[in-house]
Amino acid sequence: MELDRIENLLEKYFEGETSIAEEKELKVYFSSGDVAQHLEQYKAIFGYFSEAKEQKFGQKVPLKTTKRNVAWLSIAASVVVLLGMFTFYNYNMNQNQDLGTYDDPQKAFEETQRALNLLSKNVNVGVQSMEYVNEYQESKELIFKN
Repeated sequence: MELDRIENLLEKYFEGETSIAEEKELKVYFSSGDVAQHLEQYKAIFGYFSEAKEQKFGQKVPLKTTKRNVAWLSIAASVVVLLGMFTFYNYNMNQNQDLGTYDDPQKAFEETQRALNLLSKNVNVGVQSMEYVNEYQESKELIFKN
């Protein structure tokens, strides 16, 4: 009768439905010497719990932690940021404020033509490189006919 009860408790244990008292009963049964042959495999599980209960932590835990001095690092970072902002501000203030305005319409026209000519050259370079892409696409379609 006791064996049937232990088997039922084992089923409940593995389903997670046992109470603390029933788990203690299982631990007592498996720690005793007369465990049924077909339940020997569960003896290691419940034996581990009793062994783990007896283990003690023997190492000393350091109570004083090492603290990095973060305050100096944050102060140094703030100084670097302020120095960078100051340098940027001074650099921009010392630059000439030439906005590209001209009083002479003829000179403005010549400068505009020069800027548009430069833009046209750069666009033409991009168009020429696209010719290679078209040639590649045509060759690919010729080789891999769909």
